[in-house]
Amino acid sequence: MRIVLALALALTGAPAMQPSGHIRVDQVGFAPGEAKHAYLMTSGKPADFTVVDRRGRPVLKGTAGRDLGAWNAAYAHVYDLDLTGLKRPGSYRITSGGLTSAEFAIAPSPLLALPASKIVTFFGGQRDGGRRHSTDKAADVYDWPVFTGPDTDQIKGELTKVGGPVDVEGGWFDAGDYLKFTHILAYVDTLMWAARRDGGPVADPRLRSEAEHGLKYLDKMWDGKSRTLYIQVGVGAGNAQGTFVGDHDIWRLPESDDSSAEKYIRNRPVFRAAPPGEPISPNLAGRTAAAFALAAQVEPDRRRARAWLDQAAEIYAMAKTTDVGRLVTSLPHAFYPESVWRDDMELGGAELALAAQRLGDPRAARWLAQASHWAEEYIANDTGDTLNLYDVSALAHADLIRAGAAMKDALAADLKAQLEIGASRAAKDPFRAGARYDQFDSVPHAFGLAATSRLYRSVTGDRSYDAFGTQQRGWAFGANPWGVSFVQGVGDNSIACPHYQIANLTGRPATGAVVNGPNSASLFDDGLGGHFEEMAKCPADGVDRYEEFTGRGSRFVDDVRSWQASEPADDFAAIALYALTLMARD
Repeated sequence: MRIVLALALALTGAPAMQPSGHIRVDQVGFAPGEAKHAYLMTSGKPADFTVVDRRGRPVLKGTAGRDLGAWNAAYAHVYDLDLTGLKRPGSYRITSGGLTSAEFAIAPSPLLALPASKIVTFFGGQRDGGRRHSTDKAADVYDWPVFTGPDTDQIKGELTKVGGPVDVEGGWFDAGDYLKFTHILAYVDTLMWAARRDGGPVADPRLRSEAEHGLKYLDKMWDGKSRTLYIQVGVGAGNAQGTFVGDHDIWRLPESDDSSAEKYIRNRPVFRAAPPGEPISPNLAGRTAAAFALAAQVEPDRRRARAWLDQAAEIYAMAKTTDVGRLVTSLPHAFYPESVWRDDMELGGAELALAAQRLGDPRAARWLAQASHWAEEYIANDTGDTLNLYDVSALAHADLIRAGAAMKDALAADLKAQLEIGASRAAKDPFRAGARYDQFDSVPHAFGLAATSRLYRSVTGDRSYDAFGTQQRGWAFGANPWGVSFVQGVGDNSIACPHYQIANLTGRPATGAVVNGPNSASLFDDGLGGHFEEMAKCPADGVDRYEEFTGRGSRFVDDVRSWQASEPADDFAAIALYALTLMARD
């Protein structure tokens, strides 16, 4: 019957049925001179494509490029659509065989300043202090909790008070919850100061104030008199005995915590990296010092800049670099299981050297030598990742080159090697993704690769990875199998249901929030679980609109319960902000 029907259609001139499919494109857009690519995912053969402006007028026509491979059983083909010839500023859509893409723009590079600005807005909403957790002004200090197992955050027994009160008010909430971690906040603040320094006129004018807010908090977390670094405020879960609950056990607005009946919600415990005066984990020492040293590079008041430099030097000198053991990040360690630290020491040393050079401090040469030592150790022992929360070597390498390191060629070669990790993955992926999207942190890794492409160019003059970096940015903004921008409020179709208490309970979108994105499909095998009683259901009908795009071992679920894919985090936002700021200067 199907053969007869097809023959009849051919004889009568009736249009043949088009294959189902979708056109995926960066929903923000491109600078006129950038390489520009979109992707047609379909079950059949491609048709020619046309780019039309807002009035529906054709401005570019082309033929789909080669088949880049199957995404899943439903979409056996992904074709490249080369839009590079489109250079005239404007807003456009792509059409092909009855399919239409999301809208995108062609505009000068400051186009990227707008999504960067939205991310700064997100950090404003993440601020703690004031009406939120005023009890943090006088918090008690506790010994590290004992957990019921290596893979659990449930606490065994009670907490043991060892000191306090200390003022730990302020900072930013870590993610969709309200915990605060020095390990993450130092990374975030470092990238904020770097964006302020490297962004020049395109940097959001609010960025300095936001970075200072983070630095003020880090200043509280370092007690210079007792040589103590505080690492965490709050606990994620309660204890096995049920005598107290933790932050992740209840769904609420942060303003309610000061009047909570739950003791460790109302009066949040604080934990130390090490006993007073004892060496501290080198990852913490390096990245916390880097934040203060970067502030010293930007601060126009030289007296204040010298004070930040001296504080950075104090913290850097406290690093434990022998018999390191397991790194200190969070409690439990499984929340943020970092295992590499030499990159943090390289970064801290490089930023100290740059700040000292700016201020005419004679210690610059010593820090430059220390940073170079740790760079050599990193290259010899720790390569294999790319720029993200757990590996900051790309920024460290670039700034060490700027500081005048003699090992410039080796540093540039390792930057290139990191880009090649992503480029080799992208060459085999139908959407040219350089990040692993079947693991955690796919979106921040994509933005990290985008940032690294510009860092590499800035220290070598080599533009050969520019197009790759643009593709990674595009993947995060919608040129992916799901057609989703993973930054809320950016693009035609951005994430709608983040795992984010404030937005969920107030109904206000988390504009600028950057989420994890796709993750291993196996993480969803047991479903998403139930809703908290207080949680507003999102999506309201409970339908997974992206299930058909599950493929290559990965899945994305836009649902308030989907913390594996839809939870925003500060470190995600920070690397996106830095990448976009660098690219806005192109």
